[in-house]
Amino acid sequence: MKTFLSHPFLRTGALALALLPLAGSAGFRPPAPAKEPDPQVLAQFGLLNNPALQKFIDLKGQQMAAVSSRADFGYQFTILDSPMINAFAAPDGNIYFTRGIMAHFNDEAQFAGVLGHELGHVTARHGEKQQTRSTLASGALLLGSILSKRVASIAQPLSQGAGLLFLKYGRDDEREADKLGVAYSSKIGYDASHMADFFLTLQRQEQASGAGGTPTFLSSHPNSADRYSTVRQLAAQAKQQQGGRALTVNRSGYLRMLEGMPYGDDPRQGFVEGGVFYHPELKFQFPIPQGWKSQNSPQQFQMAEPNGKAVQILTLAPGNSADEAAQALAKELNISSPQASRTTINGLPAIALQGDQVGQDQQGRQGIQASTLSYVIQDGKTLYALIGLCGPGTLNSYGPAFQRTAQGFRRLTDANKLNRQSEKIRIRTAKAGQTLAQALTANGVSSKRHQELAILNGMKTTDKLSAGTLFKVVGR
Repeated sequence: MKTFLSHPFLRTGALALALLPLAGSAGFRPPAPAKEPDPQVLAQFGLLNNPALQKFIDLKGQQMAAVSSRADFGYQFTILDSPMINAFAAPDGNIYFTRGIMAHFNDEAQFAGVLGHELGHVTARHGEKQQTRSTLASGALLLGSILSKRVASIAQPLSQGAGLLFLKYGRDDEREADKLGVAYSSKIGYDASHMADFFLTLQRQEQASGAGGTPTFLSSHPNSADRYSTVRQLAAQAKQQQGGRALTVNRSGYLRMLEGMPYGDDPRQGFVEGGVFYHPELKFQFPIPQGWKSQNSPQQFQMAEPNGKAVQILTLAPGNSADEAAQALAKELNISSPQASRTTINGLPAIALQGDQVGQDQQGRQGIQASTLSYVIQDGKTLYALIGLCGPGTLNSYGPAFQRTAQGFRRLTDANKLNRQSEKIRIRTAKAGQTLAQALTANGVSSKRHQELAILNGMKTTDKLSAGTLFKVVGR
């Protein structure tokens, strides 16, 4: 669950941001040099606040760009505040790593290999080919095709970020990116064989997670049985070309940079538990309709009926009053003859907004595109928009669910939820003769999590650790 409504959005009109349409992606336009991360990617995943780690990826990224075939293209390297295990590159030169994948690297050489792989996708122009035959979603992640494009545009900022995240490359592109990853990381002095070792970590994570929990890096980067051995062979050749030059691994230095980094979901920025969404930072909670899918982001929290026939989205509303926000919402949704009524929800003043959304369908015909039952809820100076949308004429079916969610919106007072903290990575030092399992137990890690932590450390639980060996544990 990613961050939702982070504090900068309290100072800006988040609703206006959430409703911005995407630029057309029907054809590829040559990218300008990247200046900053894509705001839509940041809106979905958030930016990790870790200056030391960001300085490290900037330094290594620019070193690697300098030895690439497109040295003057212009690159931006960004760490996203997401627990997903992934790295991906946009054709404009933006290269993203999640904190989830940074946590699973166990030395600089592993990181450098994957960095070179992603840079290779840019230098070989793989993403440009993918955008030309674009498979980016045209609607929201959680919406079905039954809803209009106008409805989909509300959640659309999330879909482009995901489109970049899930660009799928063919085997030829992957082989080329692997080859370039080995070449680039070797050129800046790293042992590229460790890139192959990291593939083993990903495969173990996939097996541990089951079919439904495949690491995103594997789902968006097709794997093959011979990939590990191929990369090791390429790395051995690269090492020979270095003429006996010592190649860097730097395990301890890398691990020390991870000290204190959040691990897994950050509950402070919103989490779902028992069918309820809690936000400790903003101190509110509300129920999720039973069986609906949900997704959290810095801009908004989405809930969708499993078949995509209805969606309910919570975001911040612009304006200085509930009346002003309701008027802006009705205009933005293009509601014909909106019916607005004042109400109170658990002591909070609110306005309910009902009506039909009008616009053009994909064939250009004017008509009703969706029905809505939406709410503006005021908590002090903060205004929330709880937008419920469903297919034309289906409000009788989905309106009660929209209403129950709104009526369940209340201030969060449960200390257990308010004080929920994220886990963090801690770096510990092994004693002589300890196995990894023994070292984990000695540091308070439950045996139920030993396999998870073994994968995180790129080890087996039975591995013997030398005295002074650094390893990762997690805890609050």
